[in-house]
Amino acid sequence: MKILVTGGAGFIGSNFIYYMLENRPDYDIVCLDKLTYAGNLKTLSEAIQNPKFKFVKGDIADREFVDNLFSQEIFDKVVNFAAESHVDRSIESPGIFLQTNIMGTASLLDACRKHSVSRYHQVSTDEVYGDLPLDRTDLFFTEETPIHTSSPYSASKASADLLTLAYFRTYNLPVTISRCSNNYGPYHFPEKLIPLIISRALNNESIPVYGNGLNVRDWLYVEDHCKAIAMILENGREGEVYNIGGHNEKTNIDVVKTVLSILGKPESLITYVKDRAGHDLRYAIDPAKIHSELGWLPETTFEDGIEKTIKWYLDNKEWWQDIINGEYRNYYEKMYGNR
Repeated sequence: MKILVTGGAGFIGSNFIYYMLENRPDYDIVCLDKLTYAGNLKTLSEAIQNPKFKFVKGDIADREFVDNLFSQEIFDKVVNFAAESHVDRSIESPGIFLQTNIMGTASLLDACRKHSVSRYHQVSTDEVYGDLPLDRTDLFFTEETPIHTSSPYSASKASADLLTLAYFRTYNLPVTISRCSNNYGPYHFPEKLIPLIISRALNNESIPVYGNGLNVRDWLYVEDHCKAIAMILENGREGEVYNIGGHNEKTNIDVVKTVLSILGKPESLITYVKDRAGHDLRYAIDPAKIHSELGWLPETTFEDGIEKTIKWYLDNKEWWQDIINGEYRNYYEKMYGNR
């Protein structure tokens, strides 16, 4: 079995590669990644030593390149993690999100059709559903929840989902889609919330919190997500969407305070900044479908997962300190400096 994992030098993609190498030794894995700001080849340094793994640098939106790769490798399955994913960056520069997340997905779908791939899996996000009110804790996103996007990022991911389902209906391409809540764990890019808190707190720098910090996210440890994707890839029903959620709802400010407490850092580091445009209030996933059909449930509590995550960042300072370079510093000042 040979699978293509796109975007595998990023956060969730790299964790998926390591999970599959450890738990599916009969799989040959090819990683295709453009190595943009969020892709880090060092993340895959251990995988590259594995004879079952191969790295290829390239752009999923480059149709000729993708077609040649499919011709050379003869993939059985494809898992598409490749995406521009930072909401703030999508607000600043939406065009690249449309190019990668929509046109790149179309390129992969056409290659899968042409080369008779047995399963294409689109890794999506719960953000395609928009948000839920803070005062209705009884409401959850299900697979039947209408799409209602809030940012160029979520709109581009929703577009990719719709395109994927259209290829299933029109061309009978065997596809599945997963929509997951917020992930956390090793190899998370430092501008995301939890690694941002860790890296700045360790340097005794201010921690920016949007608005009043009461926006709610459903947090899932990344390894649990990887297990769910593997289950869907192997046993999920074609043409179906599966929601993956952790039942770990936390306000942003509670997450910040939890991390600061574990690190022994004062809450005085917290700085409230102007809220993000169109900031979603609450995400909450109902994972009943994937549980009933495939037997998946999250195995890691937030309390255990956040401890493991912080330990990983403390043990791997060189990885994230190398990323926090001048370019990232300039980005940070642009996004948060004048708020």
